Parts: sequence; C-alpha cells; structure tokens
Amino acid sequence: MQRFKDKFALITGGTNGMGFATAQQFINEGGNVIITGRSAETVDKALEKLKINAFGIVSNAGNMKDILLLQEQVKHYTENIDLLFANAGYGRFASIENADEAHFDELFNMLVKGTFFTVQQILPLMKNGSAIILNTSFVTEIGTPNFSVYSSAKSAIQSFIKTFAADLTEKGIRVNGVSPGHIKTNIFNNTGLNFEQIEGALQSIIPTIPFKRLGEPAEIANAVLFLASQEASYIHGTELTVDAGMSVIR
Repeated sequence: MQRFKDKFALITGGTNGMGFATAQQFINEGGNVIITGRSAETVDKALEKLKINAFGIVSNAGNMKDILLLQEQVKHYTENIDLLFANAGYGRFASIENADEAHFDELFNMLVKGTFFTVQQILPLMKNGSAIILNTSFVTEIGTPNFSVYSSAKSAIQSFIKTFAADLTEKGIRVNGVSPGHIKTNIFNNTGLNFEQIEGALQSIIPTIPFKRLGEPAEIANAVLFLASQEASYIHGTELTVDAGMSVIR
C-alpha cells in the first residue's frame, strides 16, 4: 500500500516507541517523515534505523523556545505537512502528597503547552485535506493512584481534539486522537524507577490487561495512520481507543 506517497509527516517524539513505529510505517507506505527528539544522539540513532525519506530535528516539546523554532526548521525540508502526530511525552507519577510544582509544571509544559503550541506553529504549513492526530491515554477514563497530574494533562489533550476540530473544520483539516493503553515503550524511563522496579510494575500491570499482554508500538501506528488516511475521511473530532479494552472491561 502507498497511502502516503509523496506526503510529509511531522512526528514529535519520533525517536522511539509509538512515534518511531508510526514513522517507519509512514515511510513504508510511500511518505516522508520529520521526527523530533530531545537530543541529537537519539535523533541520529532513529534516522540510522529509518534510513530513507527521514529527517530529524532536535526539539524539546516542553521548551517554548524550541517550539517557536519548529516551523522554520521544518521548512528546511518541506513547505507542507500532511500529517502532524503530536506524540511527544513521557510519564512521571506522584501521589497528591508528594507532587510538587516542578512535577506539575514539567508535565503540563510538555504535554499541554507543548501540544497546543506545536499545533499552532505547524498549522501554517497544513492545507485542506491534512490531518492532526493527538496522543492521549486510556488513563483519562479511569482513576489511578499517583496519576492525578499526568491524567489531568492528558485530559486537556483529550479536550483539544474536540476544540481543535471545531476550529479547523473550515480549513478542511481533520483532527482526531489516539488513546493508547499499556504499550511497549520507554514511558517509565523518566519516572525515577530503577530497572527492577519497572519490571515489577509491568508484571503487576499485565494481568489486568484483557489480552494479558502489552500492546506493540506498531498497533498504535496502525491506528494513527488509519486516522490520517483517506479511509478515515469522514472521521473528525474523535478519539480512537487502542487499549485491549482496558478502559471499558472490568
């Protein structure tokens, strides 16, 4: 299939996990991809794996200075973006008692402010028929201990799906979201947990998943690219949940 032949995608946080898998699949289907990452090392490693039709920008979604440079950096490679997958982010968790202002600001700057202003900056490069996909999370549907700040930030992104869709309908730009469940990514790497603690957390999580396994990044990529394709041409303002039923099956 060549659904994205000669199209350009910008994928923030595209150096690993769901973003990287989406970049791979977009290229496999004929497209060109610009990925962002927070360090030159991770961007270069990802580009080595992607090999063709891939370009990289060092940009931190939690840093307004970087976001305000993004449009001009993208223009070095293309004047038009057909798909913006606002994917950058990671998890950091704390109880109500232990969460401090730095924890709150870190997550909201990256996930909420970062998503909003990334979309704002890239909009001038998007035309009728293009698509914006936002990355939310199944945690917005359930109450989870220690997730209050992370979940509320993701809930703000969930709200953007509807409000951005309302704003951009006249421009012919479709806006949708993908809500991943527990996926094999590095989401825990910034939590401060060591390897053993991360493994312990995963082993306690897996039995609670209806399919008894973590999702593959490629399974999220398939959902994102469906929403970006002409096959989803009448889907707008919608959040597609890809969580093995985690948020609805008890």
